[in-house]
Amino acid sequence: MPIAKITGQGLAAIGFSVALLWGCFVGERLILNQSYACRAQVMRDLRQMQLMHHTQPASTPAMPVMPHRPGVTVG
Repeated sequence: MPIAKITGQGLAAIGFSVALLWGCFVGERLILNQSYACRAQVMRDLRQMQLMHHTQPASTPAMPVMPHRPGVTVG
């Protein structure tokens, strides 16, 4: 003696829910893979930019710059 029967409409709803859940799972995986690829590309670009742009001073100062300190005169 069955306790409950699943109607055709209920079975279709369960099937639709399972298909929707699998669709979300596959979509999430695709989005994650795309984000990993973008992150790797950004890291490669940053590394390449750092290698290309080494900063060097335009020239060295002729004399060392001495800070001017006000002195106290005793007298």
